[in-house]
Amino acid sequence: MKIKDFDTKALDEILSKMMDTVGNSKQEIFEIGEKCREDVVLLSDELKNIRQEVLDTIQEGDLLEKQAKFSRKRLSEVSQHFNEYSEEEVRQVYEVAHRIQTDLNLNREREKQLRLRRDELERRLHGLSETIEKADRLVSQITVVLQYLSSDLKQIGEILADAKQKQDFGLKIIEAQEEERKRISREIHDGPAQMMANVMLRSDLIERVYQQQGPDEAMKEIRNMKKMVREALYEVRHIIYDLRPMALDDLGLIPTLNKYLKTTEEYFRSTHIQFICMGEGRRLPAKYEVALFRLIQEAVQNVMKHAEATEVTVKLEILRDYITVVVRDNGKGFDMEQKKPNSFGLIGMGERVDILDGNLSIDSQIGNGTVVVIQVPLIEE
Repeated sequence: MKIKDFDTKALDEILSKMMDTVGNSKQEIFEIGEKCREDVVLLSDELKNIRQEVLDTIQEGDLLEKQAKFSRKRLSEVSQHFNEYSEEEVRQVYEVAHRIQTDLNLNREREKQLRLRRDELERRLHGLSETIEKADRLVSQITVVLQYLSSDLKQIGEILADAKQKQDFGLKIIEAQEEERKRISREIHDGPAQMMANVMLRSDLIERVYQQQGPDEAMKEIRNMKKMVREALYEVRHIIYDLRPMALDDLGLIPTLNKYLKTTEEYFRSTHIQFICMGEGRRLPAKYEVALFRLIQEAVQNVMKHAEATEVTVKLEILRDYITVVVRDNGKGFDMEQKKPNSFGLIGMGERVDILDGNLSIDSQIGNGTVVVIQVPLIEE
């Protein structure tokens, strides 16, 4: 079949749909950034109020400290000349001293709680700023992709061998884009969106808890909220990494893996991740670097989500014509006989390994952790 016989209209329609999909993904990421900006405004206002309350509390404490010194001096005078005062005068002096000291203790505790709240708000603002920066960077990158789709990619019709190949190629791209969009939408809805909504509810609840149940219960709520914000930030970074780690193209597989695993360890503080790289530390063809990164990322994420492990070891060995990946954890493991057929994470890993003509093996026992071994032949083009 000649090029003039190709159904270019169908290909143009496919490309148009693909551009719409990418554009919608860009809009969703832009909305994440805007939501973070709204949260920054709210938290900034709250931080400003907290800082003023800290100053007011310090001034109040200074005044109470002076009053406490005077009351202690007065109490000392009464004690030294006890017989010169009536019982009522002595009682009043003791009560005043006790009241002032109690107010001073409460003032110091309030100052402590306000400082903790101030520090927590500053950390949250820093985390949101990082998220906004990454979202803006991602929007810029997707803009470049859209420009590519609107220009260079339209020349695919001149390169493909026949019309059927062009149509299949476009449909596969659209299907992959749609699946990626659905996955990101689910992750945002089930992860950061839910967590941020809960954070907003808890922030309203903390003040009432502090007033009604005291600072100890309020601190419990603050710690819970801090944990939720940390998890939300991790989920956002996880989504960004899923789209495509920027360092993978610039630095290569090994530095990108090292950075990703360190970042993952920072957010799952209860889990230590050890990365071991053996063999030749050279750059690999792009298809290998992307596929191996995704495979290791999926294996590590499965450990973090399900295994409850404290130790994870990721070993990458690059030889002249072979690549081996081992991901081992000391988690709770699972029954190999009862694993679900719709375990999409494992299915996706298997498909990626098949594309590379490699082998994937998983060994797990309840209580003895899990070992994932990936072996891929390296064929230099």
